Amino acid sequence: MNSRNIIGSLCGLAGGIVGAVLGYFVFRWIAGQGFYALAVPGTLLGLGWGLASRHRSNFDAAICGILALGLGVFSEWKFAPFIADGSFSFFLKHLHQLKPITWIMIGVGVAAAVWLGAGRGPRDGVTQDI
Repeated sequence: MNSRNIIGSLCGLAGGIVGAVLGYFVFRWIAGQGFYALAVPGTLLGLGWGLASRHRSNFDAAICGILALGLGVFSEWKFAPFIADGSFSFFLKHLHQLKPITWIMIGVGVAAAVWLGAGRGPRDGVTQDI
C-alpha cells in the first residue's frame, strides 16, 4: 500500500465516521416515523467512506463491513434494548435472541457498506486510460 492509498484510506475513515453519525441519526428519525430502516447506518458509513477515499480498496471494504456490523448492533441496542437489562453487555450476550428481520437489515447495511466502501476509483493506485 503506497502513501497515496494510506491517505485515501484515512480520508475514507473520516468520511465513514461522518456517514456513520449521519446514518445513526437518520435511522432514529425514520424509526420515529414508524419505519424500521436499520440498514441505513451501515449504508451511509460505506457511502461516506467510499466517496472520501477516492480509491478502490478491498481492505477498506472489509473495514467498512466490520464497522457497519458494529454500528448496526449498536444502533439496534440504542433503539430497542432488552427489557430485562438495558446494558450493552447484556445485549451482546443475547444477540442470538434478536429477530431475523433485525439480522437481515443489519446484513443489508453491512453488504452495502462493503460494496460502497470499496470505492469506485482505480484499484491500488493504478491509473486507467480513458
